[in-house]
Amino acid sequence: MPIGKLTFEDVALTVKVPEGTRIIEISEKIGAGITYGCREGECGTCLTRIVEGQDNLSTPSALELRVLKENLAGHNDRLACQCKVMGGDVTVRPG
Repeated sequence: MPIGKLTFEDVALTVKVPEGTRIIEISEKIGAGITYGCREGECGTCLTRIVEGQDNLSTPSALELRVLKENLAGHNDRLACQCKVMGGDVTVRPG
């Protein structure tokens, strides 16, 4: 199974993650500062800045794109409950 590396800039911690792992799952496990409300991609609470590695994440769904737009998210913002690490290195910071 391909492995990616996910770095949480706020807590200066890097972990290896299996391909297809959602960012919010790892944030919970290691105690990083990404907050969330619904885990379903509806509320926008888990808005997360992708510092680097945007190309190593899953493609946003129509739902995620709608919620990002509603929350006036920037080009490098994603919902941690929706995007998955697909391999390679990704660095994130809570939004």
